[in-house]
Amino acid sequence: MALSLILTHPGGSHKDELLACSLLAAVHRVPIVRREPTDADLADPSIAVVDVGGEHAPERNNFDHHQFPADHPPVCALSLVLQHLGVYEDARQFCEWLEPAEWFDTRGPNVTAKWLGVDRNAMSKLSSPIDITILRRFAKAKRLEPGEPLWEMLSYIGEDLLEYLRDLRSRLDFIAETAEIWSVDDHEVLFLPRTEPMPEEPSFGIGRYLESVGKNSTVAALIYPDRRGSGYGLSRHNDHPGYDFTRIEKEPDVHFAHARGFVAKTSASELSRVKELLKLAKV
Repeated sequence: MALSLILTHPGGSHKDELLACSLLAAVHRVPIVRREPTDADLADPSIAVVDVGGEHAPERNNFDHHQFPADHPPVCALSLVLQHLGVYEDARQFCEWLEPAEWFDTRGPNVTAKWLGVDRNAMSKLSSPIDITILRRFAKAKRLEPGEPLWEMLSYIGEDLLEYLRDLRSRLDFIAETAEIWSVDDHEVLFLPRTEPMPEEPSFGIGRYLESVGKNSTVAALIYPDRRGSGYGLSRHNDHPGYDFTRIEKEPDVHFAHARGFVAKTSASELSRVKELLKLAKV
């Protein structure tokens, strides 16, 4: 059902309801109101009630977590909206900031700092004027309409987050279908062939893909299409010491090799030649 309104609590604002409202604003493009909900609001599925109301009922677009028991796994209003939009698992996997945000909102700064293994004072050092200003301005607002600067900024945040998750998922599916994993001595190399149309950033998502398939520690080098030419880029993965691409900088078909040896670009398009260059770069 299309929403007519996004409703969240008045008073102080936290990242969880701000981001939850941002996602819903990006999808539905409706006003955001900050006040206590009524029973009628909670019963109306066209009104999303976020981080308030004492009810998690996604079928009626109610997304509160405060009624969960103290030992419930850390989830916040943002978690519930991400689940509702079908992107929560990807967000947990690809947004490293999400789990700490869940802990912070449900367990507080002291417990979260202990869980992260950092000093309590480190938590306040992670904020910036961006966080402070957007949260403060959101807390002061009573109603935000599409077209107003703050509403549009929140919508951009939600839109960019959804776009990142959906583009990354699509990219990982593409890599899974097209990439090859080569065994080379005691390690592996990922090769991503050239396809048409070629992605704007051919290497985008490779690291995330390797994490998702448990290959992050076994792959030492990457080979992927060069977006600026017809050949390939060759790079170390996780700065693996097994390759130094300055060793191929004088090869006639290598037009760039970084002085620190972690990446090189070649005009070679024949796979046999690319493999030869990789072998020459091996330490």
